[in-house]
Formats: sequence, C-alpha cells, structure tokens
Amino acid sequence: MDRVTHVETEIATQPEVWPRAASLDLDALPRRGQRVAVVGCGTSWFMAMAYAARRESLGHGETDAFQASEFPRGRAYDLVVAISRSGTTTEIVDLLGGLSGPNLAIVGDPTSPAAARAGAVLALPFADERSVVQTRFATSALALLRAGLGEDVAALAADARSAVDAPLPLDPAAVEQVTFVGQGWTVGLAHEAALKCREAAAFWTEAYPAMDYRHGPIAIAAPRRAVWTLGAPPSGLAAEVTATGATFVGAGEGATLDPMAELILAQRFAVALAQHRGLNPDAPRNLTRAVLLDPR
Repeated sequence: MDRVTHVETEIATQPEVWPRAASLDLDALPRRGQRVAVVGCGTSWFMAMAYAARRESLGHGETDAFQASEFPRGRAYDLVVAISRSGTTTEIVDLLGGLSGPNLAIVGDPTSPAAARAGAVLALPFADERSVVQTRFATSALALLRAGLGEDVAALAADARSAVDAPLPLDPAAVEQVTFVGQGWTVGLAHEAALKCREAAAFWTEAYPAMDYRHGPIAIAAPRRAVWTLGAPPSGLAAEVTATGATFVGAGEGATLDPMAELILAQRFAVALAQHRGLNPDAPRNLTRAVLLDPR
C-alpha cells in the first residue's frame, strides 16, 4: 500500500494533539478524594483501565474501570466518567441515560447522543479520527485525564515525538505472534496494544498482567513469537522469555519513554503488520467506527 493511511497520519499527530487535550477544562475532571468510576467500550475501556490504576497509584482516590455494559448500576460513585470517540456507542448512550448521579462524557463529537445525555462534557473534536482503528482520540483522552492528575503532558508529548520517529523493535515479517504485558496502570495499555494488532492486521496477539504471564500464557512462547512489555518488566521475566526462544521487547535500564508513548510504537507496529499482510488498516474486517445495537 503506497498511500499514507488515515491511521498513520493520526498516529503521527499524537504529539501535537495531546497538549491540546490537556488545555481543556481540567476542573471538570475528577477531584482528589472523589470515588470515581470510568467506563468505556473496547479501546476506551482500556484507557479507562489505565487511568483508574494510574489515579489510584498517585493517591487521588478510589477509581474503578468498567466495560460500559458491565457497570454495577447499584453502586454509588461521586462521579462516573464515560469515554467514547463517536459518542454513539449503544452501551455508553444507554448507561448515561440511566445514571442519576454526577457524570462526565469525554467524546470526539460534541453533538453526539452521549454528549446530549451527559451531565457534563469534554469534547476533543481535534483528536477525532477517520480511521475505524482508534489511536489518537484514545491517547488524547488519557492525556487529558493524566493532566487532571497533575502530570506533565508537555513531557509526554516530547516522548511521543520520539516514539513516532523511533525504529520499530520488531520486524513484522519475522514474528507470528506477540503477547503484550504490563504492570499497574500499563496493563490497560498492554490490552490496547494487543487490540490494535488484532484490529488493524487480524494478527494473533494476547495481553496479560506481566506478573501473571508466567502462570500459563508463557506456555505458548517459542521462536518467531515475542513478548512485549509496556513499562518496566518484572525482574527475571526477560530471561525466562528469552530461554523459550521467543523475543523479548521491553524498556531496559535507562529507558526514558513514558509507557503511553511506548504505546505509539505498538500502534505503528500494528500498521506495519497490516501492510505486510496486504491489509488496509483503515478498514479492518468486521468492524465499524461505533457499535450500534438494535433495541431489545
């Protein structure tokens, strides 16, 4: 495929859009001490997972993440945050319409049904995408949420620029399977990295918490397969993976990129996989930009 795909352009513009997201109204985001739930579907759910773990680890308060259809409606929260690029996803729209407490929608389209039903809205139309495969919107939503935790998004954007230009750590032609792993807040990023490869390239990927990888999943490690860690790996994991003949990809000592920027490398790898396999990463099979369900 000779033309530059939409998803390639969207991946490359993340260093510019993250600071724009961080410039939005941070006062609308969860406050320190609030009990918060974050919901999403697919990619947005994985961003919710990452934010929830990150918020708790930084001492901002109890934070749960749910796939929207699995939200426990009888549980009380000070704020429910819903993430949806299109703002049309059925599970998100239905959930927002049934909430009685304070809630916030982070959307790409401020005119969407989710925005109309939410108690408050933060819109990121500048991060919206033409590709079915989400990249830029999801990470921009996470950049916004991390800005609300007091994190330096300008520094994250600098890391993103490095990740856009860095060589890929794996050759798409040399691997038949990749497992992504993470710890703490990067478990959500690992799930998202694996999803990108499945969506864009119909490629066999899995994702696990890094410490749990030894408890079964390592059984499939073998030559021409890889384990890719987002963030620092647990002690000894690299050696155990290498001993199987598989390739280990991870941040070594002295690594400086934030894991959210490392995700950009995985996004780029997913596109490279698709192109190697003769697929169009903008139009993955069986997928649409939003999942709209028929009324039951």
